[in-house]
Amino acid sequence: MKKMRLLFFALLGLVLSALVRAQPVPQVASGSIQRLENFPSKYVAARHIDVWLPDGYTATKRYNVLYMQDGQGLFDPSATWFKKAWHVDITLARLMHEGRIADTIVVGIANTGKSRWAEYFPEKFLPWVSEPVRREFMAKWMDMTPMADAYLRFMVEELKPAIDQRFSTRPEREHTFVMGSSMGGLISIYAMNEYPQVFGGAAGLSTHWVGTFEPNSALPLAAFNYLREHLADPLSHRIYMDRGTVELDAIYGTYQSFVDEIVRDRGYDASNSMSRVFAGEGHNEDAWAKRLDIALLFLLGPH
Repeated sequence: MKKMRLLFFALLGLVLSALVRAQPVPQVASGSIQRLENFPSKYVAARHIDVWLPDGYTATKRYNVLYMQDGQGLFDPSATWFKKAWHVDITLARLMHEGRIADTIVVGIANTGKSRWAEYFPEKFLPWVSEPVRREFMAKWMDMTPMADAYLRFMVEELKPAIDQRFSTRPEREHTFVMGSSMGGLISIYAMNEYPQVFGGAAGLSTHWVGTFEPNSALPLAAFNYLREHLADPLSHRIYMDRGTVELDAIYGTYQSFVDEIVRDRGYDASNSMSRVFAGEGHNEDAWAKRLDIALLFLLGPH
């Protein structure tokens, strides 16, 4: 069964890679999308970057910037192979219209399909894993080539400067945020901790602490050890995490509870950290769309 599952995800990665290259520009119900097509990098493979601008976007204002992982699934379900999306444009536009968050643009970063695991699994977790387990994990999930640190260099050294140059942004840390779900949540939290001078807050929805699709101790323990030593300063950062209770999220409870303890031990409290459980919700875009406003308000709203 485990071999069949690994084969399935290997084939899925190849399919996703082809779909990434062919993906149309998403249509949005509010605002507009500007695509930076096949955005080049010296660190990782080129990919599409979809920048969402709210209605009334103007160079005379300055905007917060929210960097989001798995950019294919953020806006338009008809543009995705799985026909689901977060509907970020609708939720964010509503919250801005209500005056609950400041003007914000979204930078949706497409994943590349087959390299998603290598780019999204935090590279500095790996030294905390015993060598036999580490080698097996790297061989199965990232072709022996971890790429998360290269991916973060792409985000910080190449993509962010381009966004700040082309759009009317607030480039400072306190106006720059990162968000994702599942493995995208894992790399988003890692990004804030590796570049605390760049990202003022991170959100991980259904954060995939287990690293694989089976409960285990080695990979979550590596995450715990890393966070215990590298969690960003609570005086200048915000962190949001959540999970459902069914589908893949059903195995997250113990791991997320331990992360919550580490966050509290580091000095975070209700003013700068939130961890929520959504009973009956699973591991999918529909579930994340339902609670997106909670994460956005916590990261971008006034504190």
